[in-house]
Amino acid sequence: MSPDHLTSEEEPVCTAWPRLVQAALIIFLAISILIFAFSFIVANPAALQKEIQRLTSQVDELKQEQAMPSFVLNRYRNSICYIFGIYEVGFPNQKPLQRTRISGTGFVVADGLIATNRHVAEPWYGDADADPLIAKGATARLEKLVAYFPGSPAPVSLTTAALSGDGDLAVVRMNDVPPFPLQPLPLARENPNAGELVAVVGYPMGVLGMMAKAPTPVYARLAFRHDDQGAASELAALSLIRPSATCGHLGDVVGDKLIYDAPTAHGASGGPVFNSRGEVIGVNAAYIDGFSGGTLGVSSQVLKSLIEQAQKKSF
Repeated sequence: MSPDHLTSEEEPVCTAWPRLVQAALIIFLAISILIFAFSFIVANPAALQKEIQRLTSQVDELKQEQAMPSFVLNRYRNSICYIFGIYEVGFPNQKPLQRTRISGTGFVVADGLIATNRHVAEPWYGDADADPLIAKGATARLEKLVAYFPGSPAPVSLTTAALSGDGDLAVVRMNDVPPFPLQPLPLARENPNAGELVAVVGYPMGVLGMMAKAPTPVYARLAFRHDDQGAASELAALSLIRPSATCGHLGDVVGDKLIYDAPTAHGASGGPVFNSRGEVIGVNAAYIDGFSGGTLGVSSQVLKSLIEQAQKKSF
């Protein structure tokens, strides 16, 4: 018998044996794992139940975070308003040296009260153009400050109720009664932690942002108008005053400042910042150009004292 012939008969036995051993090991490991799992279930039912609860809680939390932006928009949209204003700076008995239009966002925090930024309620606050004039004795005053609520065809006039002395927060009072009840947004009881999911709701780009979302015929009619209040009134009459939501994560909490990466733009100043439970943790205030993670807000914990001040003034 030739050597080649011997090799051809022996090779199947040489390859089959390791495969048999490998299969036996796999079966042994599978049986061992099953025995261990069964022993764990029988010996530690409480531990198993705890692990199931932990996993269930994590799944529920992920579902809640995923649904949160839609939840806050659908539930609180009508209580989040677009604010439009005009202010002027000048000397007595002279033509104003500066006349500026502003836009922002506000949200209902109590009966008749709206929270926003100080630079929305008092637009010359921090205005680099107005500061030198005011330093020379000029006076700044609001010519107009109104709020447009989703679903309401007419604006509501506003007056300042309380201003923060050391932060960009304010509470304004509604002088008119809206045609439907407005639900105050719930404020978080505690400061949030870095890493939490957040959603920012507001009116980024103001009237331009809302026109961009409008049906094409409406956009074509309003696109070249230079009257923001007229455009806002027409959008309100067509029920097109609608806030937008953006999502991100809380990058840091420093004192009463919140830093997050939810994108925003001018016009969204004063909008609510929600956590994953649909609570307001802050008021959107500013953003840093060129840094996607540099959106800034003020903690709602500071807002609570302003609301109390405004409520005391109403009595």
